[in-house]
Amino acid sequence: MELLYVLALLVGLAAGTLGGLIGTGGCSVMLPILHFYMGLSSPLAVGTTLFAVIFTTLSGAYGHLKIRNLDAKATAVMGGAGTLGVLLGSYLFTKITRSQVALLDLILGLVFILPSIRMLYEGLKGMRGVPAKGESQLDHIPGSSTAKAAFGFVVGIATGLVGLGGGYALVPGMIYLFNAPVKLTMGTSLSTMIPLAVVGGLIKLKQGFVEMSVGVPLAIGTVIGAQMGARAIKRFRPATLKAIFGLYFLYVSLKYVAAYFGVRLW
Repeated sequence: MELLYVLALLVGLAAGTLGGLIGTGGCSVMLPILHFYMGLSSPLAVGTTLFAVIFTTLSGAYGHLKIRNLDAKATAVMGGAGTLGVLLGSYLFTKITRSQVALLDLILGLVFILPSIRMLYEGLKGMRGVPAKGESQLDHIPGSSTAKAAFGFVVGIATGLVGLGGGYALVPGMIYLFNAPVKLTMGTSLSTMIPLAVVGGLIKLKQGFVEMSVGVPLAIGTVIGAQMGARAIKRFRPATLKAIFGLYFLYVSLKYVAAYFGVRLW
């Protein structure tokens, strides 16, 4: 049990540090490690990850809130609609785990394709020295409230169903769909994820899909790791890290899809 606690703490540290370095959510790192390398079932890995994210988002959002590095109105709209999406996603999660648990592996595999493509693209482009798209100078996230609510609702469904959201979906969505200023996306993403993670995580906890002996040290690790990543960001090339982890997420995607078809990849 002590070894499991230490491993979970280290995984949380790694996930939080990566999140601080390249702006991706710790969920994307924690979830596959819990399932493939620590032996948790897919439903338990999803629930435990989402539970840990409650504390990560609270810690991260507080820091951004202090410096007002977020769009409060967009947060309220996406967070409110996202919470409704979490309820639907959690319902679908329950249905799948009761009848077709293996289907969850296929869904996770398909979902992980998105971050792998995004990170590989951005990483390789950055390594070639291609200049990034000009940063918007707006002090808010443009777009209609209806569009933001629809986007938040979809992210909420994904959060309730597979435990992923935040930097995985919200950050790139705000940048590419709404042309949001990058400086506002991290704080807005973390703040939006608070009600999603709290509602989704507590539902998973009540349903028995949270392994507390893993979830608690995982949460502690992510909170500490996020601070470490934020401080160490100047020592690393984010583009190189994105390319490396893009390949990793592609590998994870293939493992999940292969598992659905009964094939075990190393």
